[in-house]
Amino acid sequence: MSEKITGAADSREGKLVLSLDTSTASLAAALVRGDEVLRDIQSLAERNHSVHTVSVVKSLLTECGIQPEELAGIAIGQGPGSYTGMRIAVSVGKTLAWVWQKPLVGISSLEALGYGAWHSAANSVGEDRPVWVVPIMDARRGQVYTSAFQASAAQESWERLAKDGIRLMHDWADKLASDAGELEQKPVAIWVVGELQLHQAEVDRLATLCPDIEVRGIPYVVEGWPVAALGLKRLEAGESDDAHTFIPNYTQLTEAEVKLQERQAAGSGTEGAGARDGH
Repeated sequence: MSEKITGAADSREGKLVLSLDTSTASLAAALVRGDEVLRDIQSLAERNHSVHTVSVVKSLLTECGIQPEELAGIAIGQGPGSYTGMRIAVSVGKTLAWVWQKPLVGISSLEALGYGAWHSAANSVGEDRPVWVVPIMDARRGQVYTSAFQASAAQESWERLAKDGIRLMHDWADKLASDAGELEQKPVAIWVVGELQLHQAEVDRLATLCPDIEVRGIPYVVEGWPVAALGLKRLEAGESDDAHTFIPNYTQLTEAEVKLQERQAAGSGTEGAGARDGH
């Protein structure tokens, strides 16, 4: 387990947000007050997320001297990602939001992955032109959970370009190259960030498809503070999710769920009831 402390616990400026994400092998949690990270914890023990999650939350609050009533809200990584893992953070978040009577906001785990990687390396961008940030999580059989965002250090902007989905990495690289090639003003760089181990070859191929754009692969593991930072933005905009109906973004139905919906559709005579757009 690793910890990062970048702020003093006695600071009292800004709204205080507790975040939690278990969509990957990293159990990520943080306490963030405004622009200040009080504490950020990572535990790389996927099979033990269900054992450690509650104790990690208790530890965060105790070590920072925070009482639940001080929280402005709870930000939860909603996936996509590990089917079992996502449900742990969502279940804990829903329970805490209900018990503590605090607003709950769901955050795309892919967006948190991209947002964290961008802010960790944005100082290396020396031009005003935007950068495409493409977070990926391995989804097996050549597939990735992925999306795309455009970021600008000069304008301090961050906007979504593509929705979360599960895609073949080979096809996704082709699509990114095609989309970038059609633009009059191309991004200065394309950063593919996250779980690169099985997909570095496609990142390298993307670089050959985009000879006039810097393509960079950046290994990155989800951290808790980006989930909190993005959650704070939603809270400040007056947004929240219903803790009772809040569910993970599974992105792709399990085989058993697909078969169940097919049977239900056949029984009701509704064609395509089980279809879900994952692209």
